[in-house]
Amino acid sequence: MNDWLAAVLLGLIEGLTEFLPISSTGHLLIAQEWLGRRSDLFNVAIQAGAILAVCLVYRARLASLATGWRVKENFDYIAKVSAAFLITAMLGLTAKKLGAELPDKLTPIAIALIVGGLVIFAVEAWARKQPVRETLTWGVVLAVAVAQVLAGVFPGTSRSAAAIFAAMLAGLTARPRAAEFAFLVGIPTMFAATGYELLKVLRDGGATSAEPWGQLALAFGVAAATGFAAVRWLLGFIGNHSFVPFAWYRLALGAGLLVYANS
Repeated sequence: MNDWLAAVLLGLIEGLTEFLPISSTGHLLIAQEWLGRRSDLFNVAIQAGAILAVCLVYRARLASLATGWRVKENFDYIAKVSAAFLITAMLGLTAKKLGAELPDKLTPIAIALIVGGLVIFAVEAWARKQPVRETLTWGVVLAVAVAQVLAGVFPGTSRSAAAIFAAMLAGLTARPRAAEFAFLVGIPTMFAATGYELLKVLRDGGATSAEPWGQLALAFGVAAATGFAAVRWLLGFIGNHSFVPFAWYRLALGAGLLVYANS
């Protein structure tokens, strides 16, 4: 397949799956089985493209926080987003130094998809028995930060799903509020991850010349455009629905991958 077309398809897959609880990293690794492997910078950068979509969807909320940061409620929210990011960054760097890396085999991705689907069923069953709580506590902050790191180590987990369900389990049971916090924490997290990978590439002359920058930019743009549409749709969906349909999808995909990987 033409490399430019493959870049478009990877950007499309990333944008559509980054914010749905079905694992964008898992889908990218699966797609690259047929479209060809890409660098860590490429994979992280197109995730940042999808995160740019969050900035556009939540532009009014971000502007309100930026201009009204002196308001106690806004200052508290900014502090908690910042704390979640800093905890994620510290734990993530520690995991990197300890040698934690995303496996690129289909079997662990399939298992993570299945386990994640079962977790969604369990969390939704638990959430149905809980009152709707919209308070963003420091316990939620810590839970979301740890969940993001775990999702970064285990492909197929889904960063957004892990963050949303961690927030719900920690007490933020209102799905739209949990999703908003998870998505806003993802903004500095993914942009920082992209910057980290970019610095690694720039320090390596060989990697810099080998990186297809034009294809990366194209995939970034496609991921941003499709991510915008996906976020808008998801926010409307979870206002009146649970995440259970995504659990069924994960189980079906995971089972199919296990059959394929072992055939």
